[in-house]
Amino acid sequence: MKLLPVDGTHSVTIIFNKIFVGLTHFGFFKRMDDERYLKLLYRGVTGRPLHLNPPVRYSEKVQWLKLHDKNPMYPVLCDKVAVREFVRERAGAEPLVTLYGVWDDSKQIDFSALPERFVLKCAHDSGSAIICKDKASFDIQAAKQALKKRLKKDYSISGREWPYHDVPRRVIAEEFIGRKDGSLPDDYKFYCVRGKILWVCVCTNRREKSADYYMYDYQFRPFWTNVLNVDGTSRFSPSQPPHFLEMIELSERLSDGLQHVRVDLYDTPDGVRFGEMTLFDQSGFIPEYSDKFDRMLGGLLDLEIEQPVSELAKIDILDELRRAYKN
Repeated sequence: MKLLPVDGTHSVTIIFNKIFVGLTHFGFFKRMDDERYLKLLYRGVTGRPLHLNPPVRYSEKVQWLKLHDKNPMYPVLCDKVAVREFVRERAGAEPLVTLYGVWDDSKQIDFSALPERFVLKCAHDSGSAIICKDKASFDIQAAKQALKKRLKKDYSISGREWPYHDVPRRVIAEEFIGRKDGSLPDDYKFYCVRGKILWVCVCTNRREKSADYYMYDYQFRPFWTNVLNVDGTSRFSPSQPPHFLEMIELSERLSDGLQHVRVDLYDTPDGVRFGEMTLFDQSGFIPEYSDKFDRMLGGLLDLEIEQPVSELAKIDILDELRRAYKN
């Protein structure tokens, strides 16, 4: 029997990949072995096989971490309620935004007790945030229905992000830390390995469902990538935020002892504020990353050694990224 090519270029293979990926969103294959499932999903999304022995690309190493890094602390970090105590123990209460309430059911939310602006989200997932900028025009029933639907979802299934499985399903209301005009704040995503920042992604010009992304090293120097809406010829570059060094210090303090984690922070007029901690950035599937860039980032994430990647090695790789950016 003639085998189909493994690079996903055969038409039948492409159709199978699309069908498989589509069905994963509905919870199909949830009983499938994790490694087999991730290999099929990875091939379906990227069109290439998943290499795990050893993983080379950043996207492959994230899949490896799902399968092999079983730190019992991870469910706490994924819980938007429990992680607050983790932050408080490591860095004090100052970086925490105000928490207005926690409920097991969206029907229990007391909207009369909430301020004019606030943020609702589920504690057990990602991407469920609902922002209220004006309570007088806010659709309360639509928000309740959306949150009710998200509370039923086991976020761990589709990407096999196991720590989310044991997170209690709750709704929380938090302080809105956007600007006075209602626009959303810039989001700084610090990628860390065992307590050392490797790079930061600046999420700016945020809209309801999209944003612009720029990549920087730990000295806030831009380097090349083909992240959505940004390329090597882009002339726009966000300025270094006032509390950048403080954000680095907080990120490294929170990520100390963790194999790999993304720490999301905000630089506000009142100081640095904590957003969340993400163990598997976009579940390891980032279509905006070119294969070359995926491999470069993979070179920064060393899974074999116990100590952080050396400063010399880090500088070599980032210098290569900057040279590519200039070209």
